[in-house]
Amino acid sequence: MTTTTELTKKYLSEHPSILDCLKKGIINYSKLSRKIAKDLDIDKKTSMEAILIACRRYEQKIKDETILEDKILNVLKKSELEIKNKIIVCIVEKAGYYSKVIELEKKIRKDTDTFYAIEGSKVFTIITSEKHLGNLKLIFGKNIIKISENLVMITIKSPKEMEDTPGVVAYIYSQFARSGINIVETMSCWVDTIFVISEDDIPTVMKFLKF
Repeated sequence: MTTTTELTKKYLSEHPSILDCLKKGIINYSKLSRKIAKDLDIDKKTSMEAILIACRRYEQKIKDETILEDKILNVLKKSELEIKNKIIVCIVEKAGYYSKVIELEKKIRKDTDTFYAIEGSKVFTIITSEKHLGNLKLIFGKNIIKISENLVMITIKSPKEMEDTPGVVAYIYSQFARSGINIVETMSCWVDTIFVISEDDIPTVMKFLKF
């Protein structure tokens, strides 16, 4: 049977706004305990006390995470952003097209243009400039599953400290999620973290990527 303490921890972890207040130490624990008890339909006095204790213990855990968050932000403050517009993402059936993907890559890279290919179990995901859309359709034809256009590729170039700082990528992802931004594609290469998003989301993204 799930304990009151476990239910409280789960509740807190699922409410980011409350977690933010815990981190900043600006929360009334009695009111928070009453709210949790009401939301979880708990009315026993002993359970109320257990909720209060669990909240205070969770605060200490959050404080430890805040120290880590400071380290993450320090890494991100040293990072640089590179933005490329007019990007497309093309998903292609994998069977029989491996050599064609390599051929396309050579052609695009010869023009020193953007090209990334992610190999999955059944498909290739190709990320490139929209000016190559015609070649993609010509080469892969009916084997194209989906094409997404009007995209932007954001590359976060971080310092070497990123290797030894846990949670940097998770922190960035959380910022996208909290802002309701859908990530069309994402990948990483050592200290470079790459996101492909809709052009329409750029104004919002630039607000929370100003570290």
